Amino acid sequence: MTNSNNDWKEALNSPDAFKDLITNYFKEHKQLTGSYDIPSYYEHYTVTLDSHDGIVITLVTGMNQTGGSGNVSAPLPFKQRESMSIEDFRNLILHKKFADQDMSLADVFQTVAGVPDASDDDNN
Repeated sequence: MTNSNNDWKEALNSPDAFKDLITNYFKEHKQLTGSYDIPSYYEHYTVTLDSHDGIVITLVTGMNQTGGSGNVSAPLPFKQRESMSIEDFRNLILHKKFADQDMSLADVFQTVAGVPDASDDDNN
């Protein structure tokens, strides 16, 4: 994958070019990880490419323990696993209107995983 942030956007125009871009990305990076943490809540995601399942997004969400009453324990984390073909992922991107035109491919994976942007928390 080249260094340009716009390469993935150009590749969206062709199913073959997008498949090549995604395949090459995961050959080079193996996986993409990210997270969103606030004092009471967290989400961690991992994106991989599987030859059988396609793009696999694993999302772990949970509640952070807060100080104070020592008897209260946080619920166990919840783990979700979503698989989609590269072409389904391309179509999802094509039909979703992203607010920020300067999004990187990592930003798109984060959005597809459903992980809020850190700036979303600043608006509360």
